[in-house]
Amino acid sequence: MVTTLAVDDLCFGHGLPVDIKLLLQRATRAYEDTPLAESLLMQARQLAPDALEVGIALYKFYFYKFRLAEAEATALQTLTRAAELAGFNPDWTQLEINSASWSEPLGAERAYLFTLKALAFINLRLERMEKAKAILNKLDELDPMDQVGGSVIRALAERMEEECDEYAA
Repeated sequence: MVTTLAVDDLCFGHGLPVDIKLLLQRATRAYEDTPLAESLLMQARQLAPDALEVGIALYKFYFYKFRLAEAEATALQTLTRAAELAGFNPDWTQLEINSASWSEPLGAERAYLFTLKALAFINLRLERMEKAKAILNKLDELDPMDQVGGSVIRALAERMEEECDEYAA
């Protein structure tokens, strides 16, 4: 099974320490062995609690294991940590375009947007359409150039709504 825990695609800072990168790579290779993969991810989190990439890898792991409540909780923790590192309000409902430098390709701000997109996707999977749409609307406001790809999740949400409407008709 191919997973999306690839570490090389998740760099929001100046790179991860080698030992953390190795733990994440081992977790990716161990994906089918859920307890081992989760243990490796938790080790990485304990060793590097400020590494946003670890939080992202962990919520993706939970998402792909269909452990959506844990994915949501981890995504919310990652949002909070990204906001703390960048120095802005962690509550996405309170943010505006001028709350941070959202267009920077690296840094906690980009990790925040990336995680906000994931939170919208998690909410879609939890069938919380209104919350997912509210998050996507905020993402559109904060990322008007769609640099983190929120439009992909919006298109999925729209298809899901259309399917629900067709089913109800």
